[in-house]
Amino acid sequence: MSAQANSPSQSLDGKRVVITQANSFMGPPLVKAFNQVGADVIPDYRDLTHDKAADNLVCEVKNIDILIINLASQRIRAQATQITDQQFNTPFEEMVYPLFRLGRSVLPQMIERQSGKIIVLGSAAPLRPFADASAYATARGAQLSWVKAVGNEVAPANVQVNAIAQIFVENQEYFPLEYQATEEFKHRIAEVPAGRLGTGEEHAAVCLFLASSHCNFISGQVIPFNGGWTN
Repeated sequence: MSAQANSPSQSLDGKRVVITQANSFMGPPLVKAFNQVGADVIPDYRDLTHDKAADNLVCEVKNIDILIINLASQRIRAQATQITDQQFNTPFEEMVYPLFRLGRSVLPQMIERQSGKIIVLGSAAPLRPFADASAYATARGAQLSWVKAVGNEVAPANVQVNAIAQIFVENQEYFPLEYQATEEFKHRIAEVPAGRLGTGEEHAAVCLFLASSHCNFISGQVIPFNGGWTN
């Protein structure tokens, strides 16, 4: 068998891949990468904070082989002694509740056919917390805990649920060009052993592997992707 035929990308031909909030965060490079390997990409752009949005998405798309949960929220800067209830709740409304609703909606079909993958684009913030970000880090930590618990739960059904714990990766939400020109960014990037931002293409390569049939023995795992920042 040729190396090309055995590559992870080949196992994605024709797979129905849904990418949420495809126009933001890591959506654009992922849509491009999955299209390039022959997947049937279904980019979704709806507001997933509404309680019926996840059910509506799954009902409309029907069969989903791979669900990529791409969710972002503004990192609210507030000390733990001063943060308001609404400030603390916002990242949960935008990143945690949509996550579990999407999982609840799509997992029954995956379990029934004994095949499917969910990939959560998470954050490394819970792995190396920083000051004034308790709400964001806690919500991102809840995402990773969900992945670990549900990945264990559905592994017997040959369904894999994993997360990429990323930070310092090129994207318009957290690292726009104007922010990269600031002294604050220069100070932060100096803490990254790799000394640079990761690219969307590098991130997509990890996602393609997790989505492939070469990754059927990995479930409930959090893959750090941050240039050594969490070492």
